[in-house]
Amino acid sequence: MTALIEFRNVSKIFGGGLFDKKRTVALENFSMTINEVPPLITAVVGESGSGKTTLARLLLGLETPSTGEVLFRGRNVHAMSQSERRQFLHDVQFVFQDPYGVYNPFYKVDHVLTKPIAKFKLASSRQEARKLIENVLETVGLRAEETLGRYPHQMSGGQRQRIMVARALLLKPKLIIADEPVSMVDASLRATILGNLQELNEKFGISIIYITHDLATGFQISHNMIVLYHGAVSEAGEVNRVVGEPQHPYTQLLMNSIPLPVPERMWHRDNTPPPTKPAADFQGCKFANRCPHVMERCQTQQPPLYQTETQRVVSCYLYEENAPTLDRAGLEKVFVTQPTG
Repeated sequence: MTALIEFRNVSKIFGGGLFDKKRTVALENFSMTINEVPPLITAVVGESGSGKTTLARLLLGLETPSTGEVLFRGRNVHAMSQSERRQFLHDVQFVFQDPYGVYNPFYKVDHVLTKPIAKFKLASSRQEARKLIENVLETVGLRAEETLGRYPHQMSGGQRQRIMVARALLLKPKLIIADEPVSMVDASLRATILGNLQELNEKFGISIIYITHDLATGFQISHNMIVLYHGAVSEAGEVNRVVGEPQHPYTQLLMNSIPLPVPERMWHRDNTPPPTKPAADFQGCKFANRCPHVMERCQTQQPPLYQTETQRVVSCYLYEENAPTLDRAGLEKVFVTQPTG
């Protein structure tokens, strides 16, 4: 069976040209496969600058890999014919971080819903188009009579974001890339939008790549998780294993930075040094300058992925003696392949 998404040894380096001598490695030797069946939610988590959004832009064809290939259903995203590209834009939808910036303030919100219907000929009449719009708005918890005919500034951030989720659903895509979809939404609406994404996955069979800096929401809705640090995979696998018992020192740091609702320890203070970006030509572990367990070899050689459990890999020399290595192209071998209850 052809995979839905494949990253094959993909790296993306910015700069280094005639007018920009400084090189930034946004993604390094990244490989991942996500199968079409069953449709699952895969979270990609990490701090700002970890390569999460670059990964999404590469997948959408908005950036070209410096090395490697990005494939959708076996076709190179950057070498598609016009008809293949059109189908790709139908099958892959994006939910942006900013629920206001994607709207044209001079158009009513109806525009973002009617335009894809017209472009992809989803309805044969205005009545049919109206019915499609009403149905998708209802799916995300909005009423057409209270939504259509209004301008973006007349809607709340949560309403605007749910309209974008509805827009994605209109096309019945195979994949939705959700890039920090709740980071600019009030806490009271986050659960609603996350529930919408889960419903798209469970009810409509849509695979989702959920990009976030927030492990809590990633844990809440995802089946699998990839933890990135400065463009490299730190840890990956089934979400309960990665979040429940983090093994990589960076994942542990992320977990320890989450505030806990207990009076004696409302906030955990991280005593590790402040983060600094590794040099572009640094060959060692990206986390070495922050790691409490750093070893000499961490400064000179990036650790491989060690398969510490059936559904978990960790890129850390702490597990060298007791775990076999896994080729970075084989991440899908440790992902859970059936939805978990």
